[in-house]
Amino acid sequence: MLRAGDLVFLWSPVKGDSFLVRLSPGATQGSYLGQMKHDDIAGLEYGDVILTNRGEPFFILRPSIGEYSRRVKRQTQIIFPKDSGFIIQHLNFGPGATVVECGTGSGGMTCVFAHFVGDGGKVVSYERREEFSKIAESNAERWGVRHRVEFKIRDMKDGFDEREADAVFLDVQNPWDFIGVAHEALAWGHRLGMLVPTFNQIERALDALTEHGFVDVQVLELLMRYLKTDPRRIRPEDNMTAHTGFLIFAAKAKPVPRREALTDAESA
Repeated sequence: MLRAGDLVFLWSPVKGDSFLVRLSPGATQGSYLGQMKHDDIAGLEYGDVILTNRGEPFFILRPSIGEYSRRVKRQTQIIFPKDSGFIIQHLNFGPGATVVECGTGSGGMTCVFAHFVGDGGKVVSYERREEFSKIAESNAERWGVRHRVEFKIRDMKDGFDEREADAVFLDVQNPWDFIGVAHEALAWGHRLGMLVPTFNQIERALDALTEHGFVDVQVLELLMRYLKTDPRRIRPEDNMTAHTGFLIFAAKAKPVPRREALTDAESA
């Protein structure tokens, strides 16, 4: 049963309009299809339907982390769900992991990381601007993962405190400047990820990855296109989420040992 303080996703079958709402006693959610009182939603269950004061239906659904990260309160650009899911897979961590993030921003990706590390894991998120970190902290609290995140306000030229981290992610304008300290924080064989918007940033990041001995370097871009769901009119949507950034991944590995000079028997 839903109660005050619960987060709900309200979806209209009319035009797909949706709202992400924290239930609050006495509050009302408005829409062009009418109004819905939070007190009328409390006591219902996920999957139920509520009617607006104009008789229009909205489904009450459980929010997804993808929807939440897209709608966080923000003063910075966010990482889109199409990228965040791929990042999780390629950084290859799960419940119990320690993830280090450089560039908290508004905390959308911080919440995604914290969602997947579970209560046994930890996200350590570095941000040099305190006002951004405070917004991110509020967003993590709203999603219910604040206890899994350690927020640190620091200029990252001083490096990370962590060692043997399961994953490190850089979301800053100049990630090449922090690849060295990311290498120190990361466990052997584990992966570093970063997002950059331009080709010249890729070039500088690749040079720094080579300099610090990272291997299995991958660079890619994800494009996402939804289709209309009318079975009599299936075709691509008119708009699509195209370029949001280039993703770079690499693994921390030990140097290749020097080959000893071949003996006469081996060279024969």
